[in-house]
Formats: sequence, structure tokens, C-alpha cells
Amino acid sequence: MWDERLWTLLRRNLQPTLTYWSVFFSFGLCIAFLGPTILDLRCQTQSTLQEITWVFFSQQFCLLLGSSIGGVFKKTLFCALSALFTSTLLISVVFAIIPLCHNVLLLAVAMAVAGLAMGVIDTIANIQLVKIYQKDSAVFLQALHFFIGFGALVSPLIADPFLSDTNCVVGNGTENSTEIMHHLRNALAGTPLHNLSHYHLPVEGEVVTQVSYAFWIMALINLPVPIAVFALMYRERLVPCLAGGSPPLLERDELAMETQGEDVMAVTTKDPDSGEHGDLFSCCHSETLRGAPLSFFGIHLLGGMVLFMTDGIVGAYSGFVYTYAVAPPMDLPHKTAGYLASVFWASITVGRLVSIPLSYRFPPVRLLLLNLAGVIITVLLLLIFYASSVFLFVGTCLLGLFLSSIFPSMLAFTEDILDYQGCATTVLVTSAGLGEMVLQVLVGSVRMHIIISLIIGIIKAVATETCIDICLSDLWYCLLYPI
Repeated sequence: MWDERLWTLLRRNLQPTLTYWSVFFSFGLCIAFLGPTILDLRCQTQSTLQEITWVFFSQQFCLLLGSSIGGVFKKTLFCALSALFTSTLLISVVFAIIPLCHNVLLLAVAMAVAGLAMGVIDTIANIQLVKIYQKDSAVFLQALHFFIGFGALVSPLIADPFLSDTNCVVGNGTENSTEIMHHLRNALAGTPLHNLSHYHLPVEGEVVTQVSYAFWIMALINLPVPIAVFALMYRERLVPCLAGGSPPLLERDELAMETQGEDVMAVTTKDPDSGEHGDLFSCCHSETLRGAPLSFFGIHLLGGMVLFMTDGIVGAYSGFVYTYAVAPPMDLPHKTAGYLASVFWASITVGRLVSIPLSYRFPPVRLLLLNLAGVIITVLLLLIFYASSVFLFVGTCLLGLFLSSIFPSMLAFTEDILDYQGCATTVLVTSAGLGEMVLQVLVGSVRMHIIISLIIGIIKAVATETCIDICLSDLWYCLLYPI
């Protein structure tokens, strides 16, 4: 399927590529475990529902902060790999100590640390992969983001056997039915805030939960990831206390000359410590901003707007589609509605897997425009058939497929336009994280009778925004690549 040049490029960078893919698997594990286990963690910390749901916010906020500052570690390969090693190791440590957090504040601190680690991973892994493959990065970015979905699917499967079917704090002989607990678990999955004042669960009594085993299993599953990062550091002779290791990979200039031609040499011969791909704040004060054309700022703004809305709708839709399904006019059974979020994330994972060969056949801009157009059509159909439970499942599937590859396609397209000189990766990752946090908090903080109207409003905004983005992206593409 691939030509010999891409195979050569992959073989020469096989170890770092597999390492960055495994790092994103760790990211996926960490991003998906909190929703299914939140009620058991409430029992463990003996806190109220209103208190425990703020743990979501601590993770999301610190993930955004980590994404913003993550690029600062990109100044050298040693800094980048050291940050990845520390971040992935921290995720295993957080998994291991969560069962020991019997206070909700300690749990929030642990999740904040995990969020910072996830943000650093998100930024650095994307930057490193783009830096290695440059104009060929689209295929490998699609595979990179597939591993997020894969990790996000594995994490709930590990946790499920250890979740409590009834209230895991037994007080005064009161227990909640299995149906109510499943309803609460689905309503809380993936959302930072909810109107939970009408749910009263006991906080005092005997704690009966086995969720600790799920976290310890995930800690062990994640442990090979920091080991893989350390092995890459050892191969690159970046471990100060160890003098061994095989010779480092080909220099960037030599690799670029052999695989991509002289046009890439003009970019790769730049000083690696010149400050490109810094953190978000250093990007704002970069020397590259001086005398930069209007299109430079427009491309960053366009990419940020697209990912703010699309990643925001991923978070808001996955978190609140259950709430929409169990409310009028749908009125689906709780168990049936609970499958919607799983269908959505499974569609995203399948979409990213399918996008790997497609990104080899088609340039990123075509995949991007196709996906954005698909999002518009799907959300309009969801608005038209808003009372159809069948189309809710079909639309959820389609929406996941079309949203799946927007981020890697936009990243590859934007970096290609900017010749890998700007701060596009940091800006795009931060914008995506900001959109995911803001839209979830916005939707989650309103009352139940406003939720449906707000979701419809967001869908309309996404459709309008996407139409504008398609027109603008076509305009920028024509201006930068005239026929």
C-alpha cells in the first residue's frame, strides 16, 4: 500500500514512532477511566456527588495547562523525552495511589497531576511526530490519535468488572437499586458538572467497593510505556549515567535529504534550539511574529477555531448524549441510552483507524474538508430527526466517524502550510483542550430544562462555524498554493 520511501522512513524511525504511539495509548487510558469509576470513587472518599464531580474539572483544567506549557520541553530531544518519561511514569503512579486517596481533595490533587502529565504528553508527542515525518506526518498522526481511542476503549473494559452495581456506601440499611446506579453512572460519565442536588446518596457507613483493583491493573498495564520512553532515551544516548546504547538515529538533515528532497532541507537545517514549537506563551513573544504576514495569524486562528468547536462538541456530545436520550422527547430506557457514549467513542476509534490508509491516498486538506462537511450534514440531520431514537444511534455513529480525524488532519495541514516553523501544534492542542473544557462546563452548569436547547444551539453553532471554516480554509489554501 505504501511506497518504498515511506517504508524506509518508518523503518528508520520505528522505535520512536512506536514509543510515541504507546505514549498516546497511556493518554487514552487516563482520559477515559474517571467517568465509569466516579461513583466508586465517591464511596471511597465518602463525599457527595457535587463534591466528587469537581474532580473532573481539576483534571480538565490541568490538562489544558499542561497542553499550554508542554511545548517548552521541546527545545531539545533530551528535554522532550525526559518530559514524556516523567509524565507517563506519573500516570502509573497516579493510578497506583488513587485507591489510597480517601479524601476528595487528595483525589482532586492526584487528578490534577495526571491532567498536567496528559497535557504535556498531548503536546510533545504531536510535535515530535510532526518533526520526524514533516510532510509525510498525516499518516502517522492518524495512527497516533487512533491509540487515544484504543486506550479510551480499554480503560472502561478493565474497570467494569470491579464497579459496584449498588450503592457502595451502606448506611442505615439504605441501598440504591442497580438501575438507579447505572443511570447515575451513565449521566456522570465524561462530564465535569451536573445538576445533582436531587440525588442523595449516603456518605457515612461501610465502604464496599473493589475499584482499587482496576486502578492497580491499569497502573501495571501502563508501566511498559515509561520503560519504552526510557529505552528510546538509552538508544539516543540521552541517559547521563549510562554510556552504552546503539548509535543515535540519523541526523535530521541527512534523513530529510534522503527521504524528502532538498525542499525540506531549507526547513530542517534550522537551529533546533531556535525556539520553534515553544509553549503557548513563548509563541506569543516569538521572533517569528515580527513581520509575519496576515496569513500566518489567520492560519493559527482558523485551526484553533476549528478544533475549539470540534473537540468541544466531542466532549459535550459524549458527556450529554445520555442526558438527551433519557429526557423527552426521546425517553429511552436508561440501559439503552447508556450504549450511546460507547457507540460514539467506538466510532471515533474506528474512524481514526480507517483514516490511516485514507491519509496516504488523499492530502490532509481533502480529508479535513470531507470531515467538516460530514459534521455539518450529520448535525443538521440530528436536528431534523431530533425525536427519532433510531437516527440518534445512526447520527451518533456518523458524527463519531466524521469527527475522528479532524484533529490530526488539521494539524498536518497547518504545519505543512507553515513549513514546520510556527507554533501551530501548541496552539492547536491548547485550543482543542480549551474547547473541550469550556463547552463541557458550559453545558454541565445549566439546568436540565435548558440542556436540550443548549445542545441544539451548540450544534447549530458548530454547523455555522464549520461552513465558515470550510470557506476560509479553501481561501487560505488557494492563496498559499495558487494553481
